Amino acid sequence: MNHNKSDNSLIMFINGVGVVVAYGMLGLSLWLSTEVPLATKGFWGMSVMMLTLALVNFVKYRFEERMSEDRINRIEEARNEKLLTEYVGETS
Repeated sequence: MNHNKSDNSLIMFINGVGVVVAYGMLGLSLWLSTEVPLATKGFWGMSVMMLTLALVNFVKYRFEERMSEDRINRIEEARNEKLLTEYVGETS
């Protein structure tokens, strides 16, 4: 269990670094593009931030949905196990 946790944290760290580098490169490209008006740069920046927010929310809700499904499955498994245990106990 602990091994998987460290693998996940390493993967998340690498992905986080990738996101920071991507934002840095995007910001640098917007800063250095002299032919694009400031209003257009601002619109592009806001678009990227809104897309990021939408993607984070999408992933969050998908994760919560999966956790809810897992919780329901565990409850059903426990209920079935209890029913089987009671049935075996009655027949013995």
